Amino acid sequence: MNERAGFALRGRNPDVLTCIANLSNDEVFTPPDFANRMLDNVATAWAANHAGANIWADSSVRFLDPSTKSGVFLREIATRLIAGLAAEIPDLQMRVNHILTRQVFGIGITLLTSLLARRSAYCSKRAAGEHSVARNFSRDEGNIWFERTEHSWESGRCTFCGASKEVLDRGEGLETHAYAFIHTNDIKTRIAELFGDDMQFDVIIGNPPYQMTGGGGGTNDSPIYQLFVQQAVRLEPKYLCMVIPSRWMAGGRGLSEFRAEMLGDRRVRNLVDYENAKDAFPTVGIGGGVCYFLWDRENPGLCECTYCRNGELIGPHARALDEFDVFVRDKRAVDILHKVVAAGERSFEELVSGDTPFGLATNFSGYTRDALPTQDQVLLYANVGTKRVRGAIDRSTINKNLHLIDVWKLFLPKTGSGRERERSGVDLVLGPSIIAGPGAVCTQTYLVAGPLNSKIEAESVGAYLQTKLARFLVSLRKPSQDVFRGMYRWVPVQPWDRTWTDADLYKKYNLNEEEIAFVEQMIRPTAAGNE
Repeated sequence: MNERAGFALRGRNPDVLTCIANLSNDEVFTPPDFANRMLDNVATAWAANHAGANIWADSSVRFLDPSTKSGVFLREIATRLIAGLAAEIPDLQMRVNHILTRQVFGIGITLLTSLLARRSAYCSKRAAGEHSVARNFSRDEGNIWFERTEHSWESGRCTFCGASKEVLDRGEGLETHAYAFIHTNDIKTRIAELFGDDMQFDVIIGNPPYQMTGGGGGTNDSPIYQLFVQQAVRLEPKYLCMVIPSRWMAGGRGLSEFRAEMLGDRRVRNLVDYENAKDAFPTVGIGGGVCYFLWDRENPGLCECTYCRNGELIGPHARALDEFDVFVRDKRAVDILHKVVAAGERSFEELVSGDTPFGLATNFSGYTRDALPTQDQVLLYANVGTKRVRGAIDRSTINKNLHLIDVWKLFLPKTGSGRERERSGVDLVLGPSIIAGPGAVCTQTYLVAGPLNSKIEAESVGAYLQTKLARFLVSLRKPSQDVFRGMYRWVPVQPWDRTWTDADLYKKYNLNEEEIAFVEQMIRPTAAGNE
């Protein structure tokens, strides 16, 4: 056995892949221990479906990481196969050659990550070089492919990933971030071009990029992780395991179709969901958390769902993912939701406006700040930075939802709390609402709940939205800090003739002591007052 290979295949302390800096919050390196959790999941499923067989002792199984960055999945797979195939292939060098040339494959997302992945898997950036632990490669890329891929521009956007031509059409010297795995309409033909016509992968595993760098700028960047999942499914592996943001479960820009596909696919057999992404990636903050799933081609059924919150594992629970149109992450919340929905009441969503209720953008400035409205003006509620302000605006400026101007209503902040849950495990969910009388309008900072018949009704609604149960029901559809109309869907309309309290609502919906305690621990108390 070659001494270089022998050294390279032994464990290291420290492991460089545990401390390497992330490329960005969108291209996150997977810690080795987390990669091994995912591999354990695959191995357990393989054993269950193959009469207890050890996947790491099977020399015919092929693995693909279609978005390799550090190469951690390829390295850990190879390490397990080296141990598992010792009886079948006793010679270590022959075993290493077989594993790296016949079983382990990757597609780099950038030139840098392809070189890093080759160093992790082959101990050399050149698979055919003198320092490589493999001896049978004739090309330097080995089985970790990367070539510069170009976007397909149309009307200023890439037709495959939605990237901005203005941002990413920037010359030969810079990365295009046109990921090969998703920049094709025929992934099977593309894979045949890269690795050979007979290539069929048994396991596809990885951690894809989360959103398109330069896709639109900041929060407008489009998610792309779903494209990797969809392409992988088209390759029809026996197993697919990927770690992705959890935001798809209830929201996310352009993710409605993907969410419906995932929730309706009974081949998704295992789902492990982390409310706080730092439980998976300690150095990265990802709003809404992260999850990994196991897709099992041959064995559809209920999904074993595990939810990690504040270090506590809830589950696994066998669930049908498509019970609702979004995924409720905590099984304890599902039991409460069933009781509320069973009452068959009208949804509060029907009272809530869409985005930009009066046609005035958040940065609208055509008003006189701190002025009282005259006869031909209305009172405007707006935000400047984080400060709530008021002013006078000409009534003729408003051309949308005119029926909501001269009635009682509530202005609901469109941005709720975002980081409370990540820090402390409890969430405020909704910021304080504003009771607004006739002759008042607002900017895009708010949604509108109305029309309401009187100040008494408006105060009743305001008190209701401060209850923990109402905010809890909103939270089940709220994957990040933004609050939209649809997130009020499971909040039932009440008679607006009283001041609602949680005690009233717990009694009305017959919540037991354990369920009440759960709501109380999940939702933070609000500050006194509506403003």
